[in-house]
Amino acid sequence: MRLKTRFLSIAAGLIIIAACASWLAYRELSADLIERWGRQVAEIQVRYDSARLLQSLEREIGLARQMANSTALVNWAAEPQNKALEADAIREMESFRDNFRDNSYFVALRESGRYYFNNEQNDYAGKQFRYVLNPEEPNDAWFYQLIEEGRNFHLNVNPDAELGVTKLWIDVLMRSPDDRIVGMVGTGMNLDTFLQDIVDINQEGITTLFVDYNGAIQLYRDRNYIDFASVIKPEGQKNTVDLLFDAPEDKQKILGMLQLLKKNSDKAGHVESGFVTVEGRQHLAGVAFLPAIGWFEITLLDLNTLLPKSYLWPLVAVFIASLLITLIVFHLILQSRIVKPIVGLEKAVEKVRSGSFTLPRLDKPDNEIGRLVDHFEKMTESLRDSTRELENKVAQRTDELNQLARIDPLTGLKNRRGIDEALDDEIQRSARSGNSFGLIWLDIDHFKAINDQLGHQAGDEILCRVALWLKASLRPYDHPGRWGGDEFVILLSPCDPPTLEHIAKRIRESVEVESRKTGTPVTISVGGYFSKPGDNISKVLRNADQALYRAKKEGRNRVCINTREDTEINPA
Repeated sequence: MRLKTRFLSIAAGLIIIAACASWLAYRELSADLIERWGRQVAEIQVRYDSARLLQSLEREIGLARQMANSTALVNWAAEPQNKALEADAIREMESFRDNFRDNSYFVALRESGRYYFNNEQNDYAGKQFRYVLNPEEPNDAWFYQLIEEGRNFHLNVNPDAELGVTKLWIDVLMRSPDDRIVGMVGTGMNLDTFLQDIVDINQEGITTLFVDYNGAIQLYRDRNYIDFASVIKPEGQKNTVDLLFDAPEDKQKILGMLQLLKKNSDKAGHVESGFVTVEGRQHLAGVAFLPAIGWFEITLLDLNTLLPKSYLWPLVAVFIASLLITLIVFHLILQSRIVKPIVGLEKAVEKVRSGSFTLPRLDKPDNEIGRLVDHFEKMTESLRDSTRELENKVAQRTDELNQLARIDPLTGLKNRRGIDEALDDEIQRSARSGNSFGLIWLDIDHFKAINDQLGHQAGDEILCRVALWLKASLRPYDHPGRWGGDEFVILLSPCDPPTLEHIAKRIRESVEVESRKTGTPVTISVGGYFSKPGDNISKVLRNADQALYRAKKEGRNRVCINTREDTEINPA
């Protein structure tokens, strides 16, 4: 015998006695239950829909930002007439096209106004240049508006009249090394497909929409409400979210939620909720701010559709049979089928929000909540993999940039920054341990004349050779570096005055002897300084430079070493 039938049989015998009390209790309890359940579901649905949108967009946004930072595109934007740079840039664009979800991209150059585009079908292969943007043309105003605002990133739903497509565009500014805006790159996602995948989830009773920071509707299942090209419209002419509501109090309520979330934008994952009327039916509205894209996500739940009060009619029979039994049974059912899964899911959401992707075991009842839990678990796995991949890429790129920032690209030695850091570390270590160290400063004699006579390419080759001879003359733990131009600095540690003198002589002799073998003999002037604890970096560099100056003044191709007592060694 079905549980519903049992409830009805019991109710039939006791309905006369407890009809009024049971009906009042049922109305109060069902209304309170549906409201509390609805608020929890609204918050979870808002977070779930927000996560699905961000999951779809974050990868595309990341790729668009990588594209905007592409050296090939930035160099080309600085010289748009350079055909070789243009060819390299187009190859780079096409490599990004294969990675974008919609297999399309656009690139717009600020200086020339040229607009490049290619789509998933590769219709514009070899003719990616489509048209020239015109600041006087209303359809092109978005480009100049975004550049004027200087926002590095922007989302915009807009039809492109020239290309005949309507997309959700991801716009990223392209900047030169001196932080000047030189263009804009991005991609577009087909609006109809995106609405079907993210917004129109075909779940009766749930309506999802996204609005921008000013309340203009960006994504909604009814395209007639979408505010296309919001960025160029003045306030008052936009399709804002309040258009969905008839009652003035509902308009004020939803706009008030947006303002409140703006003030509390630092509270990640915060959801505001309240009851509003849409098309004559009461809905529970859940609103959340998505700081990653600057939009609001709004979910409207028709509780009468999701959980009709008729579902709770069997409870009337339970109330009539026994209030105590009813409360216990209802509590157990509610706990196992609704509250426990929702509480477990809420804790899981909190863990994900705090950065932990290790989820506890979640109950999955055979209903909408169970399916929601299953979707959340799959979403968390995907988000965890994406986050780890992004963190690994960021760490790898950071290591590479730190390495490049300290290496001279011509000689492969430390650059000035690398030597400064090594010297600073050595001075601190010397102060702690009481050990001394040596510094050698040298430059190539008459290097300017070599450049003038043989050319800069030959000068660069000589610099590279000198760097190799330096490394061959040093100990494995010494620190050679190119200070700039034809000047080199070597940090010797551990070191004593005889070692400093010996290595300085060996370097000078090695360069003189080895250079003769190449057919282009060169000599170097060497200055050295033996530092002791208490010296600062300015004193060390100044003494080594003075020693180098004396070596050059006394005829070059020699070694002069300053010690703390200003003694000097001048071998021929």
